[in-house]
Amino acid sequence: MDYILGQDDRAGQCIFDRAPDKPCDRKELILCRGSHIVILLNRFPYANGHLLIAPVRHVGELSDLLPDESAILMEHIRLSVAILKKHLRPHGFNIGLNIGSVAGAGLADHLHFHVVPRWRDDHNFMTVIAEIRAIPQHIEQTYDQLLPDFQNLLHGPLS
Repeated sequence: MDYILGQDDRAGQCIFDRAPDKPCDRKELILCRGSHIVILLNRFPYANGHLLIAPVRHVGELSDLLPDESAILMEHIRLSVAILKKHLRPHGFNIGLNIGSVAGAGLADHLHFHVVPRWRDDHNFMTVIAEIRAIPQHIEQTYDQLLPDFQNLLHGPLS
């Protein structure tokens, strides 16, 4: 409600810049922060386990990414899908990004990928008509479930 009512004191801060010195942060839903990558749970998810994966550096266009950043992003998307499959057992995924505010980017100046687990029949008329989302697990429980595997990513050569 603080966010909705505009009472969140972090309202002007980029979500990918919060807790910059921490490899993870439960309050900010950061599962993994390395020197080049940040992965967090979407606070307003379309489905359980909805991740946001971004470079640490602020870039708004794919063409602004350095070759290493592109490779690191793609590798972490791949690894994130494997972790979500292990813990949540989805039947499929939506993976993508919106570039520019007219394309739906809520944070147009900080490129980020959405990784959304999907299950057969996971969304019904309520999502489409009433814009209501039903998430089967509390977001903090999902965070706790995924955190150990995402923290293991920090020990790899690409983070």
